[in-house]
Amino acid sequence: MATVAGTYLHVSDIVVIIVYFLLVLFVGLWSSRKNRGSAGGYFLAGRNMNWIPVGASLFASNIGSLHFVGMVGSGAAAGIAIYLYELNAMYVLMILAYIFLPVYIASGVFTMPEYLKLRFGGNRIQIYLAVLALLVYIFTKISADLYAGAIFIEQSLNWNIYLSILVLLAVAAVFTIAGGLTAVIWTDFIQTIIMLIGALVLAVMAFIEVGGIAGIKAKYPDAVSNHTRHSEANSTCGRPRGDYMHLFRDPVTGDIPWPGLIGITINSIWYWCSDQRLWGVQTRKYVKKCAAVLGAVQT
Repeated sequence: MATVAGTYLHVSDIVVIIVYFLLVLFVGLWSSRKNRGSAGGYFLAGRNMNWIPVGASLFASNIGSLHFVGMVGSGAAAGIAIYLYELNAMYVLMILAYIFLPVYIASGVFTMPEYLKLRFGGNRIQIYLAVLALLVYIFTKISADLYAGAIFIEQSLNWNIYLSILVLLAVAAVFTIAGGLTAVIWTDFIQTIIMLIGALVLAVMAFIEVGGIAGIKAKYPDAVSNHTRHSEANSTCGRPRGDYMHLFRDPVTGDIPWPGLIGITINSIWYWCSDQRLWGVQTRKYVKKCAAVLGAVQT
């Protein structure tokens, strides 16, 4: 991939990134020092986590390089309908807190495959789900997150993209394998604070630069690329859609048709309701608080 001119970081920026990675590693390993001696401590953080860091961890596990690079790019290309994915998550999180989590906690299991084994019996279904979950996460989420993060490192540090991917994998593996769920939750908590502050500052600066909502409506229809890489035969390719300010789009001609919310909900239930982070919260009351706050932040 060609490097975009003017994207290299200054020495001070590189130092900040290095300090950030070291801080994340330190916090992850330090926070998990008491919970590594048992299966419950490793997989469920001892079930003694406060709802605030758990909610932040859920947010950080969803919002990452894939969103800041991929979904932002989709919004720039097609308009605000991409927001439906996050709007849908708000309702699915309530389903998780009030329907799924009470069952998981009452069963006393540590993982989702273990729950299915308890519910239906036998070892095969447990192995099938574990393998399926690994494959789905690797080929749909982890791969996309790694690629998006590697693009940033490649463009800013001028590193080889494969080296960038290996660095990201190594950093994540160190605190995840060594520290378990506790390390993941506390490192995600730090990253959530950084992401929220950075996103808010960037959003304010962007709105000021473009001239607010009125400026977006005036300038976005003319936001066409100045250069065409392969062919100029199709002059309509890349032009902004006419319904870019529509959240619910035509069920036939829309790129994100509104009936697709049904399909998104099915996918979202798998995505959110099989996540083990909320299993580490102290009480069911905290679980509901966590889900409510996270749903609000997601939107």
